[in-house]
Amino acid sequence: MQKPPQSIDFALKETSPKIGAGAVTGDKLSSTYDLVEQMQYLYVRVVKAKDLPGKDVTGGCDPYVEVKLGNYKGVTKHFEKKNNPEWNQVFAFSKERIQASVLEVYVKDKDVVADDLIGRALFDLNEIPKRIPPDSPLAPQWYRLEDRKGDKAKGELMLAVWMGTQADEAFPEAWHSDAASVGPDAVASIRSKVYLSPKLWYVRVNVIKAQDLVPNDKSRFPEVFVKAMLGNQALRTRISQSKTINPMWNEDLMFVVAEPFEEPLVLSVEDRVGGNKDETLGKCVIPLHIVQRRLDHRPVNSRWLNLEKHVIVDGEKKEIKFASRIHLRICLEGGYHVLDESTHYSSDLRPTAKQLWRPSIGILELGILSAHGLMPMKTKDGRGTTDAYCVAKYGQKWIRTRTIVDNFMPRWNEQYTWEVFDTCTVITVGVFDNGHVHGGAGGARDARIGKVRIRLSTLEADRVYTHSYPLLVLHPSGVKKTGEIQLALRFTCSSLINMLHMYSHPLLPKMHYIHPLSVIQLDVLRHQAMQIVSTRLSRAEPPLRKEVVEYMLDVDSHMWSMRRSKANFFRIMGVLSGLIAVGKWFDQICNWRNPLTTILIHILFIILVLYPELILPTIFLYLFLIGIWNYRWRPRHPPHMDTRLSHADAAHPDELDEEFDTFPTSRPSDIVRMRYDRLRSIAGRVQTVIGDLATQGERFQSLLSWRDPRATTLFVTFCLIAALVLYVTPFQVVALLAGIYILRHPRFRHKLPSTPLNFFRRLPARSDSML
Repeated sequence: MQKPPQSIDFALKETSPKIGAGAVTGDKLSSTYDLVEQMQYLYVRVVKAKDLPGKDVTGGCDPYVEVKLGNYKGVTKHFEKKNNPEWNQVFAFSKERIQASVLEVYVKDKDVVADDLIGRALFDLNEIPKRIPPDSPLAPQWYRLEDRKGDKAKGELMLAVWMGTQADEAFPEAWHSDAASVGPDAVASIRSKVYLSPKLWYVRVNVIKAQDLVPNDKSRFPEVFVKAMLGNQALRTRISQSKTINPMWNEDLMFVVAEPFEEPLVLSVEDRVGGNKDETLGKCVIPLHIVQRRLDHRPVNSRWLNLEKHVIVDGEKKEIKFASRIHLRICLEGGYHVLDESTHYSSDLRPTAKQLWRPSIGILELGILSAHGLMPMKTKDGRGTTDAYCVAKYGQKWIRTRTIVDNFMPRWNEQYTWEVFDTCTVITVGVFDNGHVHGGAGGARDARIGKVRIRLSTLEADRVYTHSYPLLVLHPSGVKKTGEIQLALRFTCSSLINMLHMYSHPLLPKMHYIHPLSVIQLDVLRHQAMQIVSTRLSRAEPPLRKEVVEYMLDVDSHMWSMRRSKANFFRIMGVLSGLIAVGKWFDQICNWRNPLTTILIHILFIILVLYPELILPTIFLYLFLIGIWNYRWRPRHPPHMDTRLSHADAAHPDELDEEFDTFPTSRPSDIVRMRYDRLRSIAGRVQTVIGDLATQGERFQSLLSWRDPRATTLFVTFCLIAALVLYVTPFQVVALLAGIYILRHPRFRHKLPSTPLNFFRRLPARSDSML
């Protein structure tokens, strides 16, 4: 089922940015930083000062440095009562915005009324040296300060001034003139940064049995279970079937934990004494750093641990150790990959244990160039504004570009690199509005502008892809384009043999197949892993906020959505459309719509029956020719978000409102009732289809079950006659006669159903036994 193309406004566009990739230049930058456009910056590193004169009554000074270039002004932090301060701060001024010819560096004394000038240093921009990595950093020099008249003043300032690009090592930590309006407290929140996801482990707790429990009420049979707590994760076993003081479970509990291990595992054995009342019979605390690490399926050694119990004696809590014990197997599973993102667009499939990793097969390079046409995301001073930054996630490495303040056409031109271990992975690039640039309140959130997902297996090796991707966001009012982002992408393969061999390996580590986890277990563990990753990254500086991480990891992708359900239904129809087309074509052959084609099919069929050894070669040759034919129309660009495929452009407003509803619902009861009734009607249709499928299957079973004795008698008799006939008749003759019968001319057909179909439809099913 071919869907019409989506709107040109939502389509991918090929671009031609002025990047170094593929260009032959003498510039060293083009070989190391060649997926972005060069941006020239004037860098000023203010290192320290010495012998500064005292300006106040006590003879001390509170010095700071002001770096001024035209209308742009950067200021260091100031020190209290220090004549030999050290700042070591870097300032970067964008060359394309420079309108002055002189760089002015002032050393001032912080004062209550007006700041006093201690001295200054001036630099002619035409005399400033140029530096390009991998040249060593420019050594700072001492400069004698002078007063406003140009005379020598007391004190010296150590500086380094140079012209460079965004490839400079000083670039990420520098104060940028683009963000001159940002206060000193918010500077950290706009810098570029690289983050690493915490190393995640599965913890398997195999609770075997307990021994010599002491219930408080000895007159009843204990109903004992084990509750396990790890951080905010809590799991419990079922109640033991053996209601004694030596209960058995032999049950596995699975948790997710991140290094460094901050929380211990707490196990408590509890007795269900009432409806909602549990009584603790003993506890044990297990630090995770002492737990054995397992790399394969070989069982770990079991351990007996003493259970401890707290009792109140004379108003004081006392810990009593006694003979109750619990038998356990605990291990950190290094052979699994801890899923912390949706399995459909995973960026990493390696096991936790590093010693099990295969060698990398290549390098992925991403150039985040610019965005344009961004929508206003918030209001400042009565006008719309956007402070945009990008986040890219692949494997354990997250990158965050610097924030471009108050700009609807930001230019980042930052390049990043990842090691690739599997091409069947996806890189995700998201664009966000920084809600904390102007001292946003604690509850301020970074609004999502849109994201792009690119599957590496769809990229040709060593080719540079430069495209402008639409940024699409689904709102309760419908799908909206919030702008476009321009990316440059290159996948470089280090070993073609290893990459092709990767296609024969299982997608996940072997422990997922030897000791598979259930779908429900994986879903719960993935949710826990996402929470751990978002919590850890939100504690970094600058924080990668929880809402950003959750959007990048598609935390809510498992929630019910009528729109997604429709989209998935039409995806299935699209997959089946090929089979449906073949069925229609065969029907036309059988009905002699084109007599010449039907005669050719007859000839081909007779040849294959007479020479059956040609059947498989013919099929594979046909598939080969189709593949070669389709090569001319192969996709030449990476995939991108498709609004038609997602049914986002045709979704009903109520369906979108339901998709954005919280869980549990926060909508009024009449709307919930209407949606519930709609869901019931859809479920009723699904139920009918499933029932029809079950009916057909039961009819097959009833052929030999004697549920209908006459039908089974007829079928058994037919099978005996068919066995005798097929024994004495060569198979090729039977196949030839059957084929000619199926392809017979419409003159020899009638419109009534065939005898075998009539017989099959009369067979009994169990639907008449359903209530």
